[in-house]
Amino acid sequence: MALVGKKFPNFEVDAMNEMGDTFKLNVFEEAVKNGKKVLLFWYPKDFTFVCPTEIRAFQDALGEFEARNTIVIGASVDTAEVHFAWLNTSKEDGGIEGVTFPLLADTNRNLSSQLGILDVVSESYDEETGNVMIDGSYVTYRATYLIDEEGKIFHESVNDMPLGRNVDEFLRLIDAYTHVQEKGEVCPANWEEGKEAMQATRDGVASYLSAN
Repeated sequence: MALVGKKFPNFEVDAMNEMGDTFKLNVFEEAVKNGKKVLLFWYPKDFTFVCPTEIRAFQDALGEFEARNTIVIGASVDTAEVHFAWLNTSKEDGGIEGVTFPLLADTNRNLSSQLGILDVVSESYDEETGNVMIDGSYVTYRATYLIDEEGKIFHESVNDMPLGRNVDEFLRLIDAYTHVQEKGEVCPANWEEGKEAMQATRDGVASYLSAN
């Protein structure tokens, strides 16, 4: 079920920062109380392969997100302790030492379940034991959410496990949404900051298409 246009779930999740502090973090409140946009990206597992390349790419672009009044938050279903161990592992050993944004530790899967991003192929009920058996890795896909200053989701995307994200595309989407907020114009295909946008009218699209 698509969540774009809806409010992000409003509850706390365990999180870890680079200092080794475990704390509660509410993504919705981070946006609303701070008057900032939030980029929340989920990845499957700590100590894996594509994941550290993405996390470091978001870290490298952190200044660009901050310049756009945007908070970056990473997330997986690993524990806070495993997050901290990875944060203390060097790049040479496949770690994410030096990453400064918080990492959610959704170990009870309350948030990822509500978002519908867990790899669950099927579920079966064992009548003899009363247990529910899950077929699938039960970790998250590479899901990304952009949330505005009112806690509304304005972008969501989900990649399969092997497919790394393009960080620049999220910067472009934030620029486009901010342009819509500030100018009241809509952003056509391949729009980037500094390019022409258009009015959401018949005349507006005719004028844009004729000029491009």
